[in-house]
Amino acid sequence: MARIAGVDLPRNKQARIALTYIFGIGDSRAARILKAADVDPFKKLQELGEDEVNRIRQVIENEGQVEGDLRKDVSMHIKRLIEIQSYRGLRHRRNLPVRGQRTHTNARTRKGPRKGTVTSKKKATAKT
Repeated sequence: MARIAGVDLPRNKQARIALTYIFGIGDSRAARILKAADVDPFKKLQELGEDEVNRIRQVIENEGQVEGDLRKDVSMHIKRLIEIQSYRGLRHRRNLPVRGQRTHTNARTRKGPRKGTVTSKKKATAKT
């Protein structure tokens, strides 16, 4: 497995797909990186030579943040919103949708599984 930016990339996938396993790299950014590194995007990762992998690593380092640094920045932005008590920060703190989605019927992913309504059934009186 090729290890780039602290992530083990799958060897049997095309280079353009394998790069998307790195946090912060999507389809378009992967294509841009491979073009800058002068690597065929449809080549499997196991077919790449060591010099091609090194060129990819170099382009990723020069281009910007990925993986750990990017995750840290995202969490710091969320933490800042919570500290200044903005509306978005309150939504993050309560684990509710942040971008204006309805919560009356949907938002199960963010809210978690339904909490069943507590109903108390009357016990049938025992007849003797």
